[in-house]
Amino acid sequence: MQSLLTTLLVIDSIFIVIATLMQPSKQQDALSALSGGATDLFGKTKSRGFEAFMEKVTVVLGVIFFGLAIALVYLEAH
Repeated sequence: MQSLLTTLLVIDSIFIVIATLMQPSKQQDALSALSGGATDLFGKTKSRGFEAFMEKVTVVLGVIFFGLAIALVYLEAH
């Protein structure tokens, strides 16, 4: 059981890296770099289409990752 969860955790982490790399990049201008991105914080628009889908996929993969990690820790302790 432990080796199965470890394998699933490794596969999930690879998918997280792929999903993160597939997300579209945000353009940063010089003002945003100097102000620390505060304008981006309050001026955020809702993402649509592919960007929204990739955000949801990344969140789901992250939840699965933490669930598998907690399950592995639980199995190690018992």
